[in-house]
Amino acid sequence: MKLAITLTFILMSLALVVVFIRLVKGPTLPDRVVALELMASIMVGIIGVHAIYTGSSSFIDVAIVMALTAFLAAIGFARFLERGGPRHD
Repeated sequence: MKLAITLTFILMSLALVVVFIRLVKGPTLPDRVVALELMASIMVGIIGVHAIYTGSSSFIDVAIVMALTAFLAAIGFARFLERGGPRHD
């Protein structure tokens, strides 16, 4: 079981690095928003795996709050992009 959890941590960390590269490179604002949402989802997964590893259920509460915050941020970004995105006057 410990090997599976360690492998999961490694793969999720690698995925986080790849998504961070996409966040930095872009090329467009919607790409960056999707990358930011994916980073939040990966972090929720990492917190969940950590909760399983430690046996502490309080980390599940943290994961739920982070997921809800990421969802609200995604809604905010979507409304921002729907209204035209950044203005370049």
